[in-house]
Amino acid sequence: MKRSVLVCLAALFACVCQAIDVQRVEPANWWVGMENPEVQVLLYGKDIANCQVSVNYPGVTLKEVAKVENPNYLFLYFNIAKDTQAGAFDIVLKEGKKQQKQRFELRERNKKVGAQGFSPKDVIYLITPDRFANGNPQNDNLDEVQVNRQRAGARHGGDIKGIIDHLDYIQELGFTTIWLNPILENRQPGGSYHGYAITDYYHVDPRFGTNEEYVELIDKAHTKGMKVVMDMIFNHSGSNHWWLKDMPSHDWLNNPDEYVQTTHFKWTLMDMHAPESEKDILVNGWFTRGMPDLNQRNRHLGRYLIQNSIWWIEYARIDGIRQDTHPYADYGFMTEWCEEVEQQYPNFNIVGEAWYPRGTASAWWQRNNKINDHNTKLKTVMDFDLAFTSAKAFIDECNSSEGSEAGLFKLYEVIAQDFLFPDPENILVFLDNHDLGRFSLKEDKDLNKYKQAIAFLATTRGIPEIYYGTEILMTGTKKEGDGVIRTDFPGGWEGDARNAFTAAGRTDKENEAWNYMKKLLNWRKNSKPVTEGKLIHYTPDRSGCYVYARIGGGNTVLVLMNGTDEDKTLDMKRFHEVIQNYTDGVDVVTGKDINVTEPVNIPARGVYVLDLHL
Repeated sequence: MKRSVLVCLAALFACVCQAIDVQRVEPANWWVGMENPEVQVLLYGKDIANCQVSVNYPGVTLKEVAKVENPNYLFLYFNIAKDTQAGAFDIVLKEGKKQQKQRFELRERNKKVGAQGFSPKDVIYLITPDRFANGNPQNDNLDEVQVNRQRAGARHGGDIKGIIDHLDYIQELGFTTIWLNPILENRQPGGSYHGYAITDYYHVDPRFGTNEEYVELIDKAHTKGMKVVMDMIFNHSGSNHWWLKDMPSHDWLNNPDEYVQTTHFKWTLMDMHAPESEKDILVNGWFTRGMPDLNQRNRHLGRYLIQNSIWWIEYARIDGIRQDTHPYADYGFMTEWCEEVEQQYPNFNIVGEAWYPRGTASAWWQRNNKINDHNTKLKTVMDFDLAFTSAKAFIDECNSSEGSEAGLFKLYEVIAQDFLFPDPENILVFLDNHDLGRFSLKEDKDLNKYKQAIAFLATTRGIPEIYYGTEILMTGTKKEGDGVIRTDFPGGWEGDARNAFTAAGRTDKENEAWNYMKKLLNWRKNSKPVTEGKLIHYTPDRSGCYVYARIGGGNTVLVLMNGTDEDKTLDMKRFHEVIQNYTDGVDVVTGKDINVTEPVNIPARGVYVLDLHL
């Protein structure tokens, strides 16, 4: 009796040991009623390619079982018919006498608010999550990486809970949208606090929180009337991604056998004289050794990335995507991705990071332009030209000598080239971000530069983005390093010497800057001329002043900026086309009423944002 029991137990144990081991299923679920009926499901497990696969669920058809070089992977392609009901079905795996059932859920479409897109009606607040606020110290440390706020390049402990705790702060300032630097898992040996070396595309980094906390953040932002933009990276992953420990196929990466560094020469993509080899090394070269270059031309990887972005939109109800290093990925793939996302979510918006110092190149990347024969389908591009120009324009004085093009003329010159863009309103405009030196400088003795720049950003064409801490004049130069540019927000950590989230914790100068931004951004929400109207601007003449109007919704906003260190008086007759029958304008920040039928005096480095009225 005992012997027979032992034999049975041994046999059972042998069966368990030989069971089909499914270690990963990605995605873990999908939805019925999607525009594209095809769904790819990645299965990973030891020798899983030896299995026979079947399903039995009304409306679900297994179109293809794709095997790759590595027998530990299967890529399953299902067709989900339009009338398929939500529910769960088993993916049945068989190998000889062994059998495994892997449950897969089909959900009803997510009906919560989301996928709203972003537009010129919005102002975006950009946050580096690790450096904003630490709401949950319990999730600070992971693996061998420990929080160390004394090191600029180390993890500092900021997280999603810290952002949730300060949503009211962001809303009070007048922001309508939040963009977070990447929040997905970066389980890199060095910590990868910035988030751009993803090691798992379906899970939030546990040092930031959980998928559920991310959804909570988005839900609460939506409740407050704000939106959330997700930062994504298709060009590369982190070197510690689970794929790379057991790659599906040799062509999963570009240059998998020998490290080839990208040149970063992004001009080659639009250069009619460039050889193909120059383009290849840009697109196929690795960003860094810690960021292997993904080959989106591999159809399984390409489909995986497209589905991953759609999964996050449907699951978390994000409202937009900022795509990192947009030109570095495969051009055809990126076009297909933009097209498919828009097909599924018509109101959605994607902004691509195309880092060029000239507007001509940025325009080349915006969809429907006439200077690129191949439509990118990319709705919004980033105006690095205007950012680099702003850093100089608000410091330089416009020389009164004839022919000078310094000072605020630089801004005019950039905006005057908007004829290159098919859609100038859908350009992301900014003064700085997580990759650039901060706009505010330590040597600034007053707020004239700051006020002019914030007023310009809030009233020019495009979609404004402001980097966290700009409201309190945080500083940091590229020379000092990225870790300094992405410094901790004071008061985001328990025990901080001060709490700049409160007026009491800010200096008088910081409060002046904070209140100025708050006044402008909250006014901007309801200003149809700025958010919906057209822009008419005048060439800065020898006076060194830049004047422009925003006209729309039956109203006009007139902006006057003095780019010199002397008081100036403007003859308002020059601007009769935009002033028309208006007699007065109220400065939206100070409430001062100014007669626009008479010469107007503008203080040195001063700015007026005037709501015109009769």
